[in-house]
Parts: sequence; C-alpha cells; structure tokens
Amino acid sequence: MKNPEKTIGNLIDKSNVTIISYIDNGGFPISKAMLSPREREGIKTFWFSTNTSSNKVRYFRKNPKASVYFVNKRFFRGVSLVGIVEVLETLEAKERLWQDGDTIYYKQGATDPDYCVLKFTAKKGRYYSNFKSEDFDI
Repeated sequence: MKNPEKTIGNLIDKSNVTIISYIDNGGFPISKAMLSPREREGIKTFWFSTNTSSNKVRYFRKNPKASVYFVNKRFFRGVSLVGIVEVLETLEAKERLWQDGDTIYYKQGATDPDYCVLKFTAKKGRYYSNFKSEDFDI
C-alpha cells in the first residue's frame, strides 16, 4: 500500500458498515454495528456518539481496549483498527459532535445524561483488499 493514510481514509469515508468491538466481563469479544464516526483525524483518532447507558460504554469504562472495523461492501474491502477507547462526557466533547436532529436520540440535547462520546485512538491495523491483507502501524 503506497499511501496508507489516503487509501484507508478513503475506505473509511466510503464505508457502508462500522463495527466496534469490546471485551465483556468474561473476557469475550462483543461486536456492535455503529453509525459512522462523526469526526476523524487521519486514521488514528475517531469520535463516535452513543448512549451512556449502553453495554459498550459500561465495558469500555472497565477495559478500554477496542477494535473498529470499517467495511466497503461494494468493493469488498475493509480495515480493522485496534486501540483504546475513552468515554467522554464533558459538555465540550458532546457539543463538538452534536448535530441537528440528534434530539431524536437524546431528548435533552447535548446535556442529555444518556449522551456521550467515544474517542477511539488506533495503535495498529490490518487492511484487506483484492484478496490480500496487510498489517500496518499507526
């Protein structure tokens, strides 16, 4: 892969599916489909909005290790990123990601106690395309 930042960034921007995985109390991985990240910095840092009451938030507070997988079904390409999740509940973080229409999920707006931000910071990844996989560090 000539330019991982560009190649993988394009895949992420066009991905149809985003899967986030976390570890439960028994040490087993749990995977969950999510809306695409609201923001990203290159292929290292991603911000997602989610419910504070969700299982993933509860488990990330105990074990921040995570995996995020972005898929482009049309071209059968994907990238798996592993790293650490921070659960952010500051008003600054919440307002940063807030979008018009979010009140459908969070009735009290950006101050809703059931609204939080997941900040995922990738450490390394694995890219799949054209029947080949390639590991890379971030």
